[in-house]
Amino acid sequence: MNRLLTLCLLALSTPASATTLTVWSHFTDTAEVAWLKAQTASYTRLSGNQVKIVNVPLDKLADQLIATAKKGKGPDLIVTLPQDRFGQLVTAGVLEPMDAYVARRGEFDRTTLTALTYRGKLYGLPMFAESVALVYNKKLVPTAPTSWNDFIRVAQKNTGGGKYGFVTDLSNAYMQYGLISAYGGYVFKNNSGTLDVKDIGLANAGAARALNLLNDLRFKYKLVPEGMTGDKAKAAFLKGDAAMIVTGPWDMGDIKKAGINYGITALPTPPGAPNPWSPFVGVQGIVMNAYSPNKAAAAEFARGMVTGVAQLSFNQAGGRIPVNVNVRRNLAANPIVNGFGRVITSGTPMPNVPEMGQVWTPWTEAITEGVKKPGANAAALLEKAVQTMKKNIK
Repeated sequence: MNRLLTLCLLALSTPASATTLTVWSHFTDTAEVAWLKAQTASYTRLSGNQVKIVNVPLDKLADQLIATAKKGKGPDLIVTLPQDRFGQLVTAGVLEPMDAYVARRGEFDRTTLTALTYRGKLYGLPMFAESVALVYNKKLVPTAPTSWNDFIRVAQKNTGGGKYGFVTDLSNAYMQYGLISAYGGYVFKNNSGTLDVKDIGLANAGAARALNLLNDLRFKYKLVPEGMTGDKAKAAFLKGDAAMIVTGPWDMGDIKKAGINYGITALPTPPGAPNPWSPFVGVQGIVMNAYSPNKAAAAEFARGMVTGVAQLSFNQAGGRIPVNVNVRRNLAANPIVNGFGRVITSGTPMPNVPEMGQVWTPWTEAITEGVKKPGANAAALLEKAVQTMKKNIK
């Protein structure tokens, strides 16, 4: 009897057929690479399965998955992939739906789950998210403006003599989407989780009103001079010459190094807007190769990397904004996590359909023209841009 019990215990503790998972990752930050290696070591210790990590540049991940998956040469998992390529990858048949592998959806920020959902199915386990927010210098702006009038007053008070109260790249469509959404503009109509690429809302009355407001920031309020780029806005903020800018988590390392006493908040709701400011949200998630022969083992590894404990250690490694709402609560004293986390929750997932590629150029051209001179015909510029988009979307 004892011998039989011993054999049974050995059978339970030793995998019947240990496997090796192949994981592609674009991480290059030393701390994040070390974090991933620690996760694989823990998984191997608990499961007996090995994990081979292959570094693939971020901009090559999607194309290489399409090229290799059906040939049986792709990875089991990718850690991590942005949602903007999901539509293309699902259409190519190389992403495995992940709905069955999410045990507690309530732990994740709903916006991040929506971002990784395509045509009603979840295709990734969210790892981290990012958006832009209003970042302000507390030396110049002690308290975050909570209304548009307050925002303009504070910005104008700090403008003059080579100083800027508020600067941003007005022609950057991604950065300015929050104003468009506030007025009711949208890229593609969202019908119960499915984006209708035939219904483009970038030339409706709300989108035109948003472009007029961008024009006002330059010519009426005289806040954003011509030629102001994102790099110039950041440089001015780092020097202490700009009181407020719109930027994302990617710039916070430099802002901290510059010794700026900063605050992070949402841009106040613009005048007459029916909705709060809601900028684009980008999410990166763990995705599974639809042709992986090791789906059960890969799913277990993926689940381990999005637990609260793993999310907390991942944030401590590289500073990424966690998507686990409990982890955000635990990091409430962290101004970057708290500030951007709140904006992400109220943000708009950037469209994950391939048709988005036909939107950026005409949209950017319209906004650029719309802020070149006072009183530009925003409605006409946007309508022309949308007609170009519709022509190019097959």
